[in-house]
Amino acid sequence: MASDFEHLLGSFVKSRGLVRFQIDSFNVFVKSRFQRIVDEIGEITPESERLANFRVKLGEVRFGKPSVKEADGSMREILPMEARLRDLTYSAPVFLEMTPIVGGVEQTTSEVKIGEIPIMLKSVLCPLAGMKEEDLVKAGEDPDDPGGYFIVNGTEKALVLIEEVAPNKPILEMKEDVATMRINSESRGWAQRHMLMRKADGLIVVSSVANIKDLPIVVLMRALGLESDKEIIEAITSEEKYIEEIYSNLYEADVTTSEDALEYISKKMKLSQKEQKHEKSEQVLDRYLLPHIGQDRSLRKKKALYLGRMSLKLMQLARGEIEEDDIDHYGNKRLKTSGDLLEMLVRGILLGKWGLIARINYNYQKIAKRGKVPSVSTVVESTVMTNQIRSSMATGVWIGGRSGVAQRLERANFTRSVAHLRNVISPLSTTQEHFAARELHATHWGRLDPSETPEGPTIGLRKYLSLMAEISTGAKDEEVKKLVDAIQSKLK
Repeated sequence: MASDFEHLLGSFVKSRGLVRFQIDSFNVFVKSRFQRIVDEIGEITPESERLANFRVKLGEVRFGKPSVKEADGSMREILPMEARLRDLTYSAPVFLEMTPIVGGVEQTTSEVKIGEIPIMLKSVLCPLAGMKEEDLVKAGEDPDDPGGYFIVNGTEKALVLIEEVAPNKPILEMKEDVATMRINSESRGWAQRHMLMRKADGLIVVSSVANIKDLPIVVLMRALGLESDKEIIEAITSEEKYIEEIYSNLYEADVTTSEDALEYISKKMKLSQKEQKHEKSEQVLDRYLLPHIGQDRSLRKKKALYLGRMSLKLMQLARGEIEEDDIDHYGNKRLKTSGDLLEMLVRGILLGKWGLIARINYNYQKIAKRGKVPSVSTVVESTVMTNQIRSSMATGVWIGGRSGVAQRLERANFTRSVAHLRNVISPLSTTQEHFAARELHATHWGRLDPSETPEGPTIGLRKYLSLMAEISTGAKDEEVKKLVDAIQSKLK
């Protein structure tokens, strides 16, 4: 039996590898995810009267080879061992096509360096990935080293796996007499946590939408365009047994039109400027409410129908007609790998308040005041992205204030190094009990090691993947929708 397992494990390591999921995730990031962020930005339009007919179109992203800039200004390619010995960052330049458009006419396209990004060892951008065993030895590398980590300022850094509640999935729970539903709505970098509650008196409210607390569901549905009572009732359910409870919600708030609903929301947000009240309230509905459904004004009715269906679920849960969800079930969890974490970081660096795009806008405005239109290469500060990524990788502090994401790779022995790259961290606070979250769950079987967890405050919150566990990358929403539509058409 032991020899059979050794043969099986050896075949698994050769064919899949123990940290292949980290490398695959990084490869997807550089092949498509970085480009997707740029495509979402699309164009840069400087906010300047002198540049009213000027904008910059963003094109293809290209990654260079891992390199270092020497003291004399020359650039040359390097391998990981040199980065370790010289306390360098094993990184590659990132180039972006930028095309100025003046008066609707496209000018010459330039490929501009927008920064440098650390490269994962054995990834598609790393020369080690294509080397044979003898070549790895010549390069100073251990042929059995799995890769899957970074080198920042000469220090080997691992991005740990972050365990989170599955996004865009409603989780139903009963807390005493209150039925609750939480949903982490995520789309293109936007992440908003919503909480729907059916209180003991039957009133259904929504919280955490732009920090608004206890917003009646009926007010929200009216603001989204369902003005008549009939439309709201039909959006929830037409079953007689729920009608009385729906009526109690309809008469709770003295709101009858969409305008009244927007006014109600603006008061909840404590907005003082009259001319901006409705505008900001509508911005909340479009951008911050259920962003996974969409952030366009035309999707408001779809959001209202979604809220109606969720209201029905809350009423059914309160009546005991459906069971609550187990939030500790691993089907309700997702793991964020290196590609997910880097996408979050790069998106924040590009689109942040003081990010790269904001700097480019500022530089255009500043130079335009002198009556000049600069070239795109002169307004791009490549050090912005480079320094912010290196800082996050070096300190472990990530977008959103999360810490401990990037950690120094353990090198006590080979087993500890591999285990560190398969480490799963829960974002829950270590100072609170969280007894249920720390306990071993039946759905951990085959996914997580049942005994490997540290003693002390992090017990049960710091876990490790099982020896032959892998992480699937999932599928795009569009692909899932096509599959569901195909199945529904066949059932009809």
